[in-house]
Amino acid sequence: MRLSSALVASAFLMGASAAFADTRVFIVANQADGYGVDECLARGEKCGAHAARSYCQSREFAQATAYRRVEPEEVTSAVPGNGSDACFGPGCGEYVAITCQR
Repeated sequence: MRLSSALVASAFLMGASAAFADTRVFIVANQADGYGVDECLARGEKCGAHAARSYCQSREFAQATAYRRVEPEEVTSAVPGNGSDACFGPGCGEYVAITCQR
């Protein structure tokens, strides 16, 4: 009987802690800085983990759970896509999505 009540109590605590987890996705401009950090973030490579974690910590989050490149169309439908108004070249924005969790 004690074992079943302990299991119920632990399941309740685990469910309550998950409810308090705060997760946010930040969309940031991916600007070439010459250090390669932007490429690591955009490709989701392991070398971008420190930059993503630092970004999250600067916004009072504990960790970065994911980071990846996003297409401008994913950010807003107002950004031209593949049509004749599409942006090409170094002046066009590239974006990275960083998922932070408290």
